[in-house]
Amino acid sequence: MAERIDLLVTGMTCSHCVSSVTEELGALDGVEDVAVDLAPGGESRVTVTTSRPLTGDEVRAAIDEAGYALADSAS
Repeated sequence: MAERIDLLVTGMTCSHCVSSVTEELGALDGVEDVAVDLAPGGESRVTVTTSRPLTGDEVRAAIDEAGYALADSAS
């Protein structure tokens, strides 16, 4: 069964940012879909649909590789 994870990502400002985050998260094993609700200069909501549980380290590393950060309030 698919699992949905909601994240808050800081530092995103444009469609290139969305593409970078989508590409990095989409490369994780089991990720089926990545949807981004861009909030330029604020906390963008990122929803990841995955066929397996993702670890916090995997998610954080993918966001970091894209050049952004998880918001402190993200779980």
